[in-house]
Amino acid sequence: MMTFRVQWWLALMLFVPALAVGDDAKPAEKKEAPKPDTVAIIRLDKPISDKPGSDDPLFGTAAPEALRDLVQRFHKAADDPQVAAVVVLWGENGLGRGQGAELRQAFDVVKAKKPVYAHADTLTTGGYSVLSAASRISVSPTGDVWITGIYGEQLYLRGLLDLLKVQPDFLTCGEFKSAAETFMRTGPSEQASEMYGWLYDDIFHNMKQDMATGRSVDAAKVDGWINQGLFSAEAAQKSGLIDAVETREDLTDTLKKAFGAAVKFDHGYGRKSGPDIDLNNPFAALQLWAQILGGSEPRRSTRDAVAVVHIDGSISLGNPEVSPFGGSEGAYSEPLRKALDEVAADPRVRAVVLRVNSPGGSATASEIMAQAALRVKSKKPLIVSMGDVAASGGYYVSCEADRIFANPSTVTGSIGVVAGKLATGDMWKQVGIHFHPIQRGEKSGIFGMASPFSDAERDELQAWMDEVYGVFKQHVMNGREKHLSKPLEEMAGGRVFTGKQALELGLVDELGSLEDAIAYAAAQAKVEDYEIRTVPKARNILEQMFEDLSPQKQKDKPRLSLWSAVVPHLDGLDPFHMEMVRDAVRQLDLLREEQVLMTLPVFRIQEALIPTR
Repeated sequence: MMTFRVQWWLALMLFVPALAVGDDAKPAEKKEAPKPDTVAIIRLDKPISDKPGSDDPLFGTAAPEALRDLVQRFHKAADDPQVAAVVVLWGENGLGRGQGAELRQAFDVVKAKKPVYAHADTLTTGGYSVLSAASRISVSPTGDVWITGIYGEQLYLRGLLDLLKVQPDFLTCGEFKSAAETFMRTGPSEQASEMYGWLYDDIFHNMKQDMATGRSVDAAKVDGWINQGLFSAEAAQKSGLIDAVETREDLTDTLKKAFGAAVKFDHGYGRKSGPDIDLNNPFAALQLWAQILGGSEPRRSTRDAVAVVHIDGSISLGNPEVSPFGGSEGAYSEPLRKALDEVAADPRVRAVVLRVNSPGGSATASEIMAQAALRVKSKKPLIVSMGDVAASGGYYVSCEADRIFANPSTVTGSIGVVAGKLATGDMWKQVGIHFHPIQRGEKSGIFGMASPFSDAERDELQAWMDEVYGVFKQHVMNGREKHLSKPLEEMAGGRVFTGKQALELGLVDELGSLEDAIAYAAAQAKVEDYEIRTVPKARNILEQMFEDLSPQKQKDKPRLSLWSAVVPHLDGLDPFHMEMVRDAVRQLDLLREEQVLMTLPVFRIQEALIPTR
């Protein structure tokens, strides 16, 4: 009986499939893929940082959005089958030239699958060079489109110092190392003028090339736009600079006509947000408090990872002084040394990308970071991705990586050293204040502010600087010797280059974005399934607050920056020039503490400003 049942079920199993494929069987209907019904809206009207901020448990990401997070939102939209198009709403965002290049690359990723619509109320050269990569550009009626080129200034304080009876006394290694000229001269040296000439020429050429490629026009057309310079939105449309003059409401109607009246608009597409909190539920508050207190404890991941370590801002020695009411800017040696040693020791971190967005700073801190980077390199692939600027100390920490990526308009190079001081003795005498020196040791007053260097002190300082400069050049030779297209002395000496020029010289290996560097690092490590880990993880505002209230922090009172005494009220009157003065004062603060710097000169590239109506 049991044998019969088995045979019966076997026969039935064989019979049923036969019915399914018989003459009368109907083929399974194919389900159509859902039609895209969403327009992803990404606003670019706030500051964008190079380094990721913290995920705040109360307010989401409290810091400005990080460039990589922004790029990932574009990539997500490109791959999302529900997204029919991406709309970029442009505003004041402080986007750097290197950041702009990476954003254009993100546009291209989207455009390979769906259109990118860009809309702005006003546009100037830098913003237009980015948005020219969009599929369609529109500007609000009567909006300004000012494509005037690039304009920059260098800062020289010698005239002010002479009025104040302050004597600047600086030494440099390299005839093109012009950082000290800010304090020593009233205008650029012949070498500095030559260097800025080739730098601006290449940045301008790259911008024009971006516009020509994005708008599918020839170089002569772009030159014509720039020579005219000032366009209303209506004139810009007639000239081919933009595709439409429309309000945002008009753009909405355009999108509905293109993708259907029922299309949905996602105004925060891909953006991180804080948790939903039910304030009527007392347990929700307890849960939130537990999240706040436990937020600093990272979960141990078991996945392979590519770590991204950010060196962002001026390079300084030691630890930053953190406050929730004004975070400390810059890249400090202690947290970065610790972060690099951690990723070197972590077996789950298979490769490391060093994202450098720094004009340099302390020579000692640069060496500490460079040595920590070499410890990483001895254990796993170390790749550098350069942001807007990776020069002087920023290049120092980069030059021995396995591979270096830069953007075409990245400012890099500046292989040189500067040191000096401001002698303020005559200034104080002028207002009737006198200081009497008491000295033990022939060189004990070498960095005293009362008087300039003596001849013996200058010789001693120059010899010390030459030694530091020699170490810098040796790092470059260790990492780049087989790549250099000419002798190092012909590209060192403080010379500054764009990323495109640096590629031709062999100072970098490839033009590409942070995403390109991460992908290359993963390939070198032979990993395909991996996570991206930012190290060190940024702390949120509450974590900073608790640390700031600790007994140790109460003892460590923040020092009063020299900047706080320098006419802060002028910020609102002339922010462009005051930011340059602020940079110069930061350099003096560093010089007071470090004596020897690897830093860029103070200069700014400014776009035309839109007039107030």
